[in-house]
Amino acid sequence: MMSSLLWEPSQKQSNHTAVANFAKRLADKGLHDWQGDFHALWQWSADHPETFWDQFWDWHGLNGDKGDIICKNPDQMTGGQFYPNGVLNYAENLLADADDSLAIIAWREEGERQSVTRAELKQRVMAMAGWLKAQGVSKGDRVAAYTPNVPEAVILLLASATLGAVFSSCSTDFGLNGVLDRFGQIEPKVLMVVDGYRYNGKVIDRRDINRQLSALMPSVVASLVIPFLDPDYQTQDQETRFDEALAMAEPVADFAQTSFNDPLYILYSSGTTGAPKCIVHGGGGSLIQHVKEHRLHSDHGEGDRVFYFTTCGWMMWNWLVSALAVKSVIVLYEGNPFAPGPERLWRMAAAEKLDTFGTSAKFIDATRKSGYRPHDDVDLSHLKRICSTGSPLTEDGFSFVYDAIKPDIHLASISGGTDLVSCFVLGAPTLPVYKGEIQSRGLGMAVAVWDEDGKPMVDQQGE
Repeated sequence: MMSSLLWEPSQKQSNHTAVANFAKRLADKGLHDWQGDFHALWQWSADHPETFWDQFWDWHGLNGDKGDIICKNPDQMTGGQFYPNGVLNYAENLLADADDSLAIIAWREEGERQSVTRAELKQRVMAMAGWLKAQGVSKGDRVAAYTPNVPEAVILLLASATLGAVFSSCSTDFGLNGVLDRFGQIEPKVLMVVDGYRYNGKVIDRRDINRQLSALMPSVVASLVIPFLDPDYQTQDQETRFDEALAMAEPVADFAQTSFNDPLYILYSSGTTGAPKCIVHGGGGSLIQHVKEHRLHSDHGEGDRVFYFTTCGWMMWNWLVSALAVKSVIVLYEGNPFAPGPERLWRMAAAEKLDTFGTSAKFIDATRKSGYRPHDDVDLSHLKRICSTGSPLTEDGFSFVYDAIKPDIHLASISGGTDLVSCFVLGAPTLPVYKGEIQSRGLGMAVAVWDEDGKPMVDQQGE
Protein backbone atom coordinates (compact mmCIF):
# COMPACT_ATOMS: atom_id res chain seq x y z
CA MET A 1 0.00 0.00 0.00
CA MET A 2 1.40 3.37 -1.05
CA SER A 3 1.81 6.00 1.64
CA SER A 4 0.02 9.33 1.20
CA LEU A 5 1.92 12.04 -0.65
CA LEU A 6 2.15 15.12 1.60
CA TRP A 7 4.55 17.45 -0.22
CA GLU A 8 6.58 17.62 -3.38
CA PRO A 9 9.05 20.32 -4.47
CA SER A 10 8.43 22.08 -7.75
CA GLN A 11 10.90 21.58 -10.58
CA LYS A 12 12.09 25.15 -10.03
CA GLN A 13 12.66 24.49 -6.32
CA SER A 14 14.60 21.30 -7.07
CA ASN A 15 16.76 22.97 -9.69
CA HIS A 16 17.80 25.70 -7.25
CA THR A 17 18.95 23.37 -4.46
CA ALA A 18 22.56 22.95 -3.43
CA VAL A 19 22.41 19.23 -4.15
CA ALA A 20 21.35 19.91 -7.75
CA ASN A 21 24.25 22.33 -8.10
CA PHE A 22 26.67 19.74 -6.74
CA ALA A 23 25.27 16.97 -8.94
CA LYS A 24 25.56 19.14 -12.04
CA ARG A 25 29.24 19.62 -11.20
CA LEU A 26 29.61 15.84 -11.14
CA ALA A 27 27.84 15.62 -14.50
CA ASP A 28 30.08 18.29 -16.01
CA LYS A 29 33.09 16.22 -14.95
CA GLY A 30 31.60 13.06 -16.45
CA LEU A 31 31.35 11.40 -13.03
CA HIS A 32 27.58 10.96 -12.66
CA ASP A 33 24.71 11.41 -15.09
CA TRP A 34 22.43 13.65 -13.03
CA GLN A 35 18.81 13.44 -14.16
CA GLY A 36 17.32 14.85 -10.97
CA ASP A 37 17.15 11.42 -9.31
CA PHE A 38 18.37 11.74 -5.71
CA HIS A 39 18.27 7.99 -5.14
CA ALA A 40 20.50 7.42 -8.18
CA LEU A 41 22.90 10.02 -6.80
CA TRP A 42 22.95 8.21 -3.48
CA GLN A 43 23.70 4.89 -5.19
CA TRP A 44 26.57 6.46 -7.13
CA SER A 45 27.94 8.06 -3.95
CA ALA A 46 27.76 4.76 -2.05
CA ASP A 47 29.48 2.94 -4.91
CA HIS A 48 32.19 5.60 -5.26
CA PRO A 49 32.70 7.06 -1.76
CA GLU A 50 36.25 8.26 -2.35
CA THR A 51 35.26 10.22 -5.45
CA PHE A 52 32.12 11.55 -3.76
CA TRP A 53 33.89 12.91 -0.68
CA ASP A 54 36.80 14.31 -2.68
CA GLN A 55 34.47 16.13 -5.06
CA PHE A 56 32.35 17.39 -2.18
CA TRP A 57 35.41 18.80 -0.38
CA ASP A 58 36.33 20.78 -3.50
CA TRP A 59 32.78 21.87 -4.31
CA HIS A 60 32.14 23.26 -0.85
CA GLY A 61 35.66 24.61 -0.47
CA LEU A 62 36.73 23.22 2.89
CA ASN A 63 39.70 25.12 4.29
CA GLY A 64 42.51 22.61 4.71
CA ASP A 65 44.96 20.31 2.98
CA LYS A 66 43.56 16.94 1.84
CA GLY A 67 46.94 15.27 1.65
CA ASP A 68 47.78 12.66 -0.98
CA ILE A 69 45.42 9.84 0.09
CA ILE A 70 41.63 10.07 0.04
CA CYS A 71 40.96 6.84 1.91
CA LYS A 72 43.33 4.35 3.51
CA ASN A 73 42.10 0.73 3.64
CA PRO A 74 38.70 1.58 2.08
CA ASP A 75 37.48 -2.02 2.30
CA GLN A 76 37.93 -2.18 6.08
CA MET A 77 35.37 -0.78 8.49
CA THR A 78 37.58 -0.43 11.55
CA GLY A 79 40.86 0.01 9.67
CA GLY A 80 39.56 2.41 7.05
CA GLN A 81 40.50 6.06 7.37
CA PHE A 82 39.66 9.06 5.23
CA TYR A 83 42.33 11.66 4.52
CA PRO A 84 45.01 10.06 6.74
CA ASN A 85 47.46 12.81 5.74
CA GLY A 86 44.88 15.60 5.72
CA VAL A 87 45.25 18.73 7.86
CA LEU A 88 42.66 21.33 8.82
CA ASN A 89 41.08 23.17 11.75
CA TYR A 90 37.38 22.80 12.53
CA ALA A 91 37.02 26.27 14.08
CA GLU A 92 38.80 27.96 11.19
CA ASN A 93 36.19 26.57 8.81
CA LEU A 94 33.31 27.79 10.96
CA LEU A 95 34.77 31.26 11.48
CA ALA A 96 35.59 32.12 7.86
CA ASP A 97 34.29 35.45 6.51
CA ALA A 98 34.09 37.13 9.90
CA ASP A 99 31.94 40.08 8.85
CA ASP A 100 29.02 41.95 10.41
CA SER A 101 26.41 39.40 9.37
CA LEU A 102 24.71 37.42 12.12
CA ALA A 103 26.21 34.18 13.41
CA ILE A 104 24.13 33.40 16.52
CA ILE A 105 20.70 34.38 17.81
CA ALA A 106 19.98 33.16 21.34
CA TRP A 107 16.66 33.18 23.20
CA ARG A 108 15.92 32.44 26.83
CA GLU A 109 12.70 31.12 28.28
CA GLU A 110 12.00 34.44 29.99
CA GLY A 111 12.11 36.28 26.64
CA GLU A 112 15.63 37.71 26.62
CA ARG A 113 17.19 37.79 23.14
CA GLN A 114 20.87 38.09 22.29
CA SER A 115 22.65 38.19 18.94
CA VAL A 116 26.30 37.78 17.92
CA THR A 117 27.79 38.69 14.55
CA ARG A 118 30.39 36.58 12.77
CA ALA A 119 33.03 39.23 13.50
CA GLU A 120 32.11 39.32 17.20
CA LEU A 121 32.10 35.54 17.37
CA LYS A 122 35.58 35.22 15.92
CA GLN A 123 36.93 37.95 18.20
CA ARG A 124 35.53 36.22 21.29
CA VAL A 125 36.71 32.79 20.16
CA MET A 126 40.27 33.97 19.60
CA ALA A 127 40.26 35.76 22.98
CA MET A 128 38.91 32.69 24.77
CA ALA A 129 41.50 30.54 23.02
CA GLY A 130 44.11 32.92 24.41
CA TRP A 131 42.73 32.51 27.92
CA LEU A 132 42.69 28.72 27.58
CA LYS A 133 46.26 28.80 26.33
CA ALA A 134 47.25 30.83 29.39
CA GLN A 135 45.81 28.05 31.58
CA GLY A 136 48.11 25.57 29.86
CA VAL A 137 45.57 24.10 27.43
CA SER A 138 47.15 22.73 24.27
CA LYS A 139 46.49 20.20 21.52
CA GLY A 140 44.83 17.05 22.86
CA ASP A 141 43.85 18.48 26.26
CA ARG A 142 40.20 18.20 27.25
CA VAL A 143 37.91 21.16 27.92
CA ALA A 144 34.51 20.43 29.47
CA ALA A 145 31.31 22.48 29.67
CA TYR A 146 28.43 21.94 32.12
CA THR A 147 26.27 24.64 30.69
CA PRO A 148 22.94 25.76 29.26
CA ASN A 149 22.41 26.24 25.53
CA VAL A 150 23.96 29.70 25.30
CA PRO A 151 26.49 31.46 23.02
CA GLU A 152 29.25 30.99 25.60
CA ALA A 153 29.10 27.23 24.98
CA VAL A 154 29.60 27.74 21.24
CA ILE A 155 32.50 30.10 21.93
CA LEU A 156 34.21 27.61 24.23
CA LEU A 157 33.82 24.77 21.72
CA LEU A 158 35.36 26.84 18.95
CA ALA A 159 38.10 28.21 21.22
CA SER A 160 39.03 24.67 22.22
CA ALA A 161 39.08 23.59 18.58
CA THR A 162 41.21 26.61 17.69
CA LEU A 163 43.97 25.19 19.90
CA GLY A 164 43.41 21.58 18.84
CA ALA A 165 41.96 20.71 22.26
CA VAL A 166 39.07 18.26 22.69
CA PHE A 167 35.65 19.54 23.80
CA SER A 168 32.93 17.79 25.78
CA SER A 169 29.63 19.07 27.15
CA CYS A 170 26.82 18.06 29.51
CA SER A 171 23.42 19.62 29.98
CA THR A 172 22.70 21.42 33.25
CA ASP A 173 19.78 19.09 33.98
CA PHE A 174 22.34 16.40 34.85
CA GLY A 175 23.03 16.00 38.55
CA LEU A 176 26.43 15.68 40.20
CA ASN A 177 26.83 11.95 39.60
CA GLY A 178 25.67 12.20 35.99
CA VAL A 179 28.32 14.80 35.24
CA LEU A 180 31.06 12.95 37.13
CA ASP A 181 30.21 9.71 35.31
CA ARG A 182 31.05 11.53 32.09
CA PHE A 183 33.66 14.21 32.77
CA GLY A 184 35.43 12.09 35.37
CA GLN A 185 36.55 9.75 32.60
CA ILE A 186 38.11 12.40 30.36
CA GLU A 187 40.13 14.38 32.96
CA PRO A 188 39.42 17.91 31.69
CA LYS A 189 41.98 20.64 32.28
CA VAL A 190 39.35 23.42 32.19
CA LEU A 191 35.72 23.19 33.30
CA MET A 192 33.06 25.73 32.34
CA VAL A 193 29.97 25.94 34.55
CA VAL A 194 26.99 28.22 35.14
CA ASP A 195 25.76 29.65 38.43
CA GLY A 196 22.28 28.32 37.68
CA TYR A 197 19.47 28.39 35.15
CA ARG A 198 15.72 28.75 34.81
CA TYR A 199 13.30 26.10 33.65
CA ASN A 200 9.55 26.55 33.54
CA GLY A 201 9.90 29.68 35.64
CA LYS A 202 11.84 27.91 38.38
CA VAL A 203 15.39 28.90 39.37
CA ILE A 204 17.80 25.97 39.66
CA ASP A 205 21.01 26.82 41.54
CA ARG A 206 24.12 24.97 40.41
CA ARG A 207 26.81 26.67 42.55
CA ASP A 208 27.16 23.84 45.06
CA ILE A 209 27.46 21.17 42.35
CA ASN A 210 30.02 23.29 40.51
CA ARG A 211 32.34 23.43 43.51
CA GLN A 212 31.95 19.74 44.20
CA LEU A 213 32.88 18.99 40.59
CA SER A 214 36.07 21.02 40.83
CA ALA A 215 37.01 19.31 44.09
CA LEU A 216 36.29 15.83 42.75
CA MET A 217 38.16 16.26 39.46
CA PRO A 218 41.81 16.99 40.30
CA SER A 219 42.66 17.40 36.61
CA VAL A 220 40.80 20.75 36.55
CA VAL A 221 43.26 23.64 36.87
CA ALA A 222 40.77 26.44 36.16
CA SER A 223 37.01 26.94 36.11
CA LEU A 224 35.06 29.36 33.96
CA VAL A 225 31.73 30.59 35.30
CA ILE A 226 28.87 32.01 33.25
CA PRO A 227 26.88 34.42 35.50
CA PHE A 228 23.58 33.31 33.99
CA LEU A 229 21.35 34.18 36.96
CA ASP A 230 23.38 36.73 38.90
CA PRO A 231 25.20 39.40 36.87
CA ASP A 232 27.12 40.35 40.03
CA TYR A 233 28.34 36.80 40.68
CA GLN A 234 31.50 36.75 42.82
CA THR A 235 34.06 34.09 41.97
CA GLN A 236 35.82 31.81 44.45
CA ASP A 237 39.04 29.78 44.44
CA GLN A 238 40.09 28.89 40.88
CA GLU A 239 37.01 30.38 39.22
CA THR A 240 37.08 33.09 36.53
CA ARG A 241 33.99 34.78 35.12
CA PHE A 242 33.54 34.14 31.40
CA ASP A 243 33.31 37.84 30.56
CA GLU A 244 36.41 38.64 32.61
CA ALA A 245 38.36 35.86 30.91
CA LEU A 246 37.56 37.42 27.54
CA ALA A 247 38.58 40.87 28.76
CA MET A 248 41.92 39.82 30.25
CA ALA A 249 43.05 37.40 27.55
CA GLU A 250 45.63 37.98 24.87
CA PRO A 251 43.90 36.62 21.75
CA VAL A 252 45.66 33.97 19.72
CA ALA A 253 46.44 34.90 16.14
CA ASP A 254 46.31 31.53 14.40
CA PHE A 255 44.42 28.25 14.29
CA ALA A 256 46.33 25.11 15.23
CA GLN A 257 46.46 22.84 12.20
CA THR A 258 45.35 19.37 13.28
CA SER A 259 45.30 16.06 11.50
CA PHE A 260 42.00 15.32 9.77
CA ASN A 261 41.33 12.46 12.19
CA ASP A 262 42.50 14.15 15.40
CA PRO A 263 39.75 14.26 18.07
CA LEU A 264 37.38 17.22 18.26
CA TYR A 265 34.53 16.12 20.55
CA ILE A 266 33.88 13.54 23.22
CA LEU A 267 30.23 12.51 23.47
CA TYR A 268 28.71 9.79 25.64
CA SER A 269 26.44 6.79 25.41
CA SER A 270 23.20 6.99 27.37
CA GLY A 271 24.45 5.06 30.39
CA THR A 272 21.42 2.77 30.45
CA THR A 273 23.61 -0.38 30.53
CA GLY A 274 26.29 0.77 32.94
CA ALA A 275 28.46 3.85 33.12
CA PRO A 276 28.25 6.16 30.08
CA LYS A 277 30.88 5.26 27.50
CA CYS A 278 33.04 7.91 25.85
CA ILE A 279 32.63 8.28 22.08
CA VAL A 280 35.41 10.27 20.42
CA HIS A 281 34.79 12.06 17.11
CA GLY A 282 37.44 13.45 14.79
CA GLY A 283 37.42 17.04 13.62
CA GLY A 284 37.71 16.46 9.89
CA GLY A 285 35.11 13.72 9.66
CA SER A 286 32.62 15.62 11.82
CA LEU A 287 33.13 18.79 9.77
CA ILE A 288 32.75 17.31 6.29
CA GLN A 289 29.82 15.09 7.33
CA HIS A 290 27.95 17.96 8.98
CA VAL A 291 28.59 20.27 6.04
CA LYS A 292 27.28 17.58 3.68
CA GLU A 293 24.10 17.22 5.75
CA HIS A 294 23.57 20.97 6.03
CA ARG A 295 24.22 21.70 2.35
CA LEU A 296 23.03 18.66 0.38
CA HIS A 297 20.30 17.23 2.62
CA SER A 298 18.96 20.37 4.34
CA ASP A 299 19.81 22.96 1.67
CA HIS A 300 21.22 25.32 4.29
CA GLY A 301 23.30 28.20 3.03
CA GLU A 302 24.45 31.73 3.73
CA GLY A 303 22.03 33.73 5.85
CA ASP A 304 19.59 30.87 6.49
CA ARG A 305 18.30 30.88 10.05
CA VAL A 306 18.61 27.38 11.44
CA PHE A 307 17.06 26.39 14.77
CA TYR A 308 17.17 23.08 16.58
CA PHE A 309 15.58 22.64 19.99
CA THR A 310 18.33 20.87 21.90
CA THR A 311 20.51 20.99 24.98
CA CYS A 312 24.30 20.82 25.10
CA GLY A 313 23.93 17.18 26.12
CA TRP A 314 22.43 16.03 22.79
CA MET A 315 24.42 15.51 19.59
CA MET A 316 22.03 17.77 17.70
CA TRP A 317 23.72 20.69 19.47
CA ASN A 318 27.06 19.77 17.88
CA TRP A 319 25.31 19.35 14.53
CA LEU A 320 23.61 22.74 14.85
CA VAL A 321 26.85 24.57 15.63
CA SER A 322 28.41 23.21 12.43
CA ALA A 323 25.83 25.15 10.38
CA LEU A 324 28.18 28.10 10.91
CA ALA A 325 30.47 26.40 8.37
CA VAL A 326 27.90 27.01 5.62
CA LYS A 327 27.43 30.61 6.84
CA SER A 328 23.97 29.99 8.24
CA VAL A 329 22.75 31.74 11.39
CA ILE A 330 22.29 29.32 14.28
CA VAL A 331 19.39 29.97 16.64
CA LEU A 332 19.62 28.76 20.25
CA TYR A 333 16.86 28.41 22.83
CA GLU A 334 17.44 27.83 26.53
CA GLY A 335 14.53 26.80 28.73
CA ASN A 336 11.21 24.99 28.66
CA PRO A 337 9.79 24.88 25.10
CA PHE A 338 6.28 24.96 26.57
CA ALA A 339 6.77 27.98 28.84
CA PRO A 340 4.32 29.60 29.13
CA GLY A 341 2.55 27.37 26.58
CA PRO A 342 2.89 25.35 23.36
CA GLU A 343 3.05 28.54 21.30
CA ARG A 344 6.48 29.52 22.71
CA LEU A 345 8.84 28.19 20.04
CA TRP A 346 6.46 28.78 17.15
CA ARG A 347 6.15 32.46 18.02
CA MET A 348 9.93 32.62 18.20
CA ALA A 349 10.06 30.96 14.77
CA ALA A 350 7.74 33.61 13.36
CA ALA A 351 9.58 36.49 15.03
CA GLU A 352 12.96 35.33 13.72
CA LYS A 353 11.67 34.29 10.29
CA LEU A 354 13.33 30.91 10.67
CA ASP A 355 14.20 28.91 7.57
CA THR A 356 14.56 25.62 9.48
CA PHE A 357 12.78 24.51 12.65
CA GLY A 358 14.34 21.39 14.16
CA THR A 359 12.89 19.48 17.07
CA SER A 360 12.00 16.02 18.36
CA ALA A 361 9.11 13.82 17.31
CA LYS A 362 7.92 13.99 20.93
CA PHE A 363 7.70 17.79 20.74
CA ILE A 364 5.56 17.61 17.60
CA ASP A 365 3.32 15.04 19.25
CA ALA A 366 3.05 17.12 22.44
CA THR A 367 2.10 20.18 20.40
CA ARG A 368 -0.56 18.14 18.58
CA LYS A 369 -2.02 16.80 21.83
CA SER A 370 -2.11 20.30 23.36
CA GLY A 371 -4.64 21.42 20.75
CA TYR A 372 -2.46 24.33 19.66
CA ARG A 373 -2.30 24.93 15.89
CA PRO A 374 0.64 27.16 14.89
CA HIS A 375 -0.89 27.85 11.46
CA ASP A 376 -3.84 29.59 13.15
CA ASP A 377 -1.66 31.73 15.42
CA VAL A 378 1.53 32.87 13.67
CA ASP A 379 2.92 33.70 10.25
CA LEU A 380 5.30 30.92 9.20
CA SER A 381 5.50 31.93 5.54
CA HIS A 382 9.29 32.16 5.78
CA LEU A 383 9.70 28.62 7.15
CA LYS A 384 11.06 26.20 4.53
CA ARG A 385 11.63 22.98 6.43
CA ILE A 386 10.93 21.14 9.68
CA CYS A 387 13.31 18.45 10.93
CA SER A 388 12.23 15.79 13.41
CA THR A 389 14.38 13.23 15.21
CA GLY A 390 14.91 11.48 18.55
CA SER A 391 12.27 8.83 17.82
CA PRO A 392 10.12 7.87 14.82
CA LEU A 393 7.59 10.53 13.84
CA THR A 394 4.15 8.91 13.81
CA GLU A 395 1.76 9.16 10.87
CA ASP A 396 -0.40 11.40 13.08
CA GLY A 397 2.66 13.60 13.55
CA PHE A 398 3.22 13.84 9.80
CA SER A 399 -0.42 14.78 9.27
CA PHE A 400 -0.33 17.37 12.05
CA VAL A 401 2.64 19.17 10.46
CA TYR A 402 0.79 19.62 7.17
CA ASP A 403 -2.66 20.25 8.67
CA ALA A 404 -1.78 22.52 11.59
CA ILE A 405 1.69 23.99 10.97
CA LYS A 406 2.21 24.58 7.25
CA PRO A 407 0.83 22.77 4.20
CA ASP A 408 3.73 23.71 1.90
CA ILE A 409 6.86 22.65 3.76
CA HIS A 410 9.69 20.15 3.51
CA LEU A 411 9.33 17.80 6.50
CA ALA A 412 12.46 15.76 7.09
CA SER A 413 12.29 12.87 9.54
CA ILE A 414 15.95 12.16 10.30
CA SER A 415 17.77 9.46 12.24
CA GLY A 416 21.35 8.97 13.31
CA GLY A 417 22.99 8.94 16.68
CA THR A 418 25.66 9.89 19.14
CA ASP A 419 27.90 7.16 17.75
CA LEU A 420 28.33 9.07 14.48
CA VAL A 421 27.26 12.57 15.66
CA SER A 422 25.21 12.83 12.46
CA CYS A 423 22.62 10.89 10.46
CA PHE A 424 22.27 7.60 8.61
CA VAL A 425 18.96 8.56 6.99
CA LEU A 426 17.51 12.02 6.56
CA GLY A 427 15.83 14.53 4.26
CA ALA A 428 16.35 15.28 0.59
CA PRO A 429 15.11 18.65 -0.74
CA THR A 430 14.46 17.30 -4.26
CA LEU A 431 12.30 14.35 -3.16
CA PRO A 432 8.61 14.17 -2.18
CA VAL A 433 7.50 13.58 1.40
CA TYR A 434 5.24 10.61 2.13
CA LYS A 435 3.37 10.06 5.38
CA GLY A 436 5.36 7.98 7.85
CA GLU A 437 8.45 7.68 5.65
CA ILE A 438 12.04 8.91 5.82
CA GLN A 439 13.13 10.34 2.49
CA SER A 440 16.68 9.17 1.86
CA ARG A 441 19.90 7.55 2.94
CA GLY A 442 22.90 9.74 3.68
CA LEU A 443 25.00 10.54 0.62
CA GLY A 444 28.41 8.89 0.59
CA MET A 445 27.27 6.23 3.07
CA ALA A 446 26.44 2.59 2.31
CA VAL A 447 23.32 2.51 4.48
CA ALA A 448 21.12 -0.60 4.43
CA VAL A 449 18.60 -2.41 6.62
CA TRP A 450 19.64 -6.01 7.25
CA ASP A 451 17.78 -9.15 8.18
CA GLU A 452 19.01 -11.55 10.86
CA ASP A 453 21.31 -13.21 8.30
CA GLY A 454 23.04 -9.94 7.43
CA LYS A 455 21.32 -9.53 4.07
CA PRO A 456 19.85 -6.20 2.90
CA MET A 457 16.07 -6.00 2.83
CA VAL A 458 13.30 -3.60 1.78
CA ASP A 459 9.69 -3.16 2.99
CA GLN A 460 10.31 -5.31 6.07
CA GLN A 461 11.49 -4.72 9.63
CA GLY A 462 15.21 -5.17 10.22
CA GLU A 463 18.19 -3.48 11.75
